[in-house]
Amino acid sequence: MLARVYLDWNATTPLRSEARAAILAAYDLIGNPSSVHAEGREARRLVEEARSALAGAVGAQPRNVVFTSAGTESNALALSPGLRGRSGGPVERLLVSAVEHASVLAGGRFPGDKIGLIPVTRSGVVDLDRLKIQLQDGPPALVSIMAANNETGALQPVAEAASIVHAAGGLLHVDAIQALGKIPFDINTVGADLATFSAHKIGGPKGVGALVMAEGIGGLEPVLRGGGQELNRRAGTENVAGIAGFGAAVKAALQALAKDVERMASLRDLLENGLRGIAGATVFADDVARLPNTVLFTAPGLKAETAVIGFDLEGIAVSSGSACSSGRVQPSHVLSAMGYDPAVAQGAVRLSLGWSTQPEDINRALEAWRKLGNTLLKG
Repeated sequence: MLARVYLDWNATTPLRSEARAAILAAYDLIGNPSSVHAEGREARRLVEEARSALAGAVGAQPRNVVFTSAGTESNALALSPGLRGRSGGPVERLLVSAVEHASVLAGGRFPGDKIGLIPVTRSGVVDLDRLKIQLQDGPPALVSIMAANNETGALQPVAEAASIVHAAGGLLHVDAIQALGKIPFDINTVGADLATFSAHKIGGPKGVGALVMAEGIGGLEPVLRGGGQELNRRAGTENVAGIAGFGAAVKAALQALAKDVERMASLRDLLENGLRGIAGATVFADDVARLPNTVLFTAPGLKAETAVIGFDLEGIAVSSGSACSSGRVQPSHVLSAMGYDPAVAQGAVRLSLGWSTQPEDINRALEAWRKLGNTLLKG
């Protein structure tokens, strides 16, 4: 029996061996990281080592890293009315791109009437001209634009957006969850005031995320209140084992970044070229810069649910887009925002690659698609 092929790395990744070792070592510790005795100090050391690892990877200061339970919580924490930064005044409204993750589209703590959508182009890239207009019409805004889309892989012009936002007296939040470990990302280079991350997207454990802030950002209101953990920005005893695994995964991902990017891009191109030759398949956002590992495609008459099941029966794990809808296969809000017909949005399938993906995995996927495509053509 053939081994299964995992091509859903944007949903979650296998646990790296380095992260597993760090987690198991942390589980052997007794102390609470807030305790002052030797056992507590040893637990605190692991947390601070991971904090320094993530800060160093993204160009931040360790004191500006806040550990959370997930990327979703990190986004909710970042989207805080009253944040103050470069202009000195608090942000009073929120603008988010129409292709953001559901946890950003939810708006955090901003009331619904203070949230606006920034449209995107047909290629899924945020419309910067429209952003300029929206920023002119109202008080200072917090703007949230993801570094890389989780469905199409399209890279967003966050550095250009940062210049526009800062000129208007606002702040920029960047959901960099899909970017870390796949492309270089530095908050200073892109001009992000806040950025969010998730451990399980880079080979770390599930249930750990982080918010990273630039220097001089104030006014962050905690979502969870209680103890003084994380410099009073997120109450609750830190998940020492998970955080240690996060730090180890960051180090491993950054060490292999250049090699992995080149190899994944080569495999992605091989996959796309094969897909296009079967059943009239088309690839979304292939005319703009994208993540090296992500392919979102469809074909005439394709239903995503049928395709996902069909691939699964052939031993291949793929998805219809975001994995955050409780297992439901739903039309892509990303493709709808890009202006595609609902019928097209219902037929999109995502294949995403990772550091252990092999050429034979791509060949298996193409053979499975050939079978599904022939069924479509006969129908």
